Amino acid sequence: MQSKHYSPDLTPSWKKQRPAPEVPAEPDLVVEEVTSGFCGAVIRCEKTAQGPTVTLEDRFGKHRVFPMEPRGFLLEGKVVTLVRPQSAPAPSGPARTASGSLAVPGARARVARAGRIYVEGRHDAELVERVWGDDLRIEGVVVEYLEGIDDLPAIVHSFSPGPDARLGVLVDHLVPGSKESRIAAGVTGDHALVVGHPYIDIWEAVKPSSVGIPAWPSVPHGQDWKTGVCRALGWPENTGAAWQRILSCVHSYKDLEPALLGRVEELIDFVTAGGGA
Repeated sequence: MQSKHYSPDLTPSWKKQRPAPEVPAEPDLVVEEVTSGFCGAVIRCEKTAQGPTVTLEDRFGKHRVFPMEPRGFLLEGKVVTLVRPQSAPAPSGPARTASGSLAVPGARARVARAGRIYVEGRHDAELVERVWGDDLRIEGVVVEYLEGIDDLPAIVHSFSPGPDARLGVLVDHLVPGSKESRIAAGVTGDHALVVGHPYIDIWEAVKPSSVGIPAWPSVPHGQDWKTGVCRALGWPENTGAAWQRILSCVHSYKDLEPALLGRVEELIDFVTAGGGA
């Protein structure tokens, strides 16, 4: 008598889910995430260590990031599996850098100028590099960071700015009457320019919609602002990890607030007008 062989999967056939159609997550495709009910247009797809993700934007401009799991979305009421779209052919128009400048194919980094741009903190430097890095390398401008604005007078004195070695400085929360504004006024001159943005921290210069939050939360006075933001948003109180999360959401100048964009462009123009390397 011949023995029967049974599949280890004892799930009745009528209970098994049928594979959902695979749909490329092309930009502007409108889908609904099945678990949360969030409905929005595809903004971008990204490859992460945990697997591919898709960012959706709803009609109010809110962004949310979801894993691209099988049967994870509804398209016109039908369950689908989103997949990353195939690479599109190279655009026929001129390429642009993350700052919006025209890219220069094959351009080599220029020998560093004597001039420098200083920014207040490592996070500021990383954000400037992410958006303006290509432009700065072509112009030969090096960005360094201050540990704090209290160090600025000594740095300016040591640097000794001149016609061929201009110094530009970007300061957080530069508002009239503040300590920062008084220090800035004391070191600004013909060859040293200090500008600032109004945000308490460079995190705020990233548009909330790009991070997928409605707004940057208010933090009570006297509380560490970054830690307070993490608490208010329900993020782990690890500011380094939080910053990497925010930075990963910045893909171009479009993800930054205009108040920061103008100041960085002003500094680059000032330093590069100061002569050669």
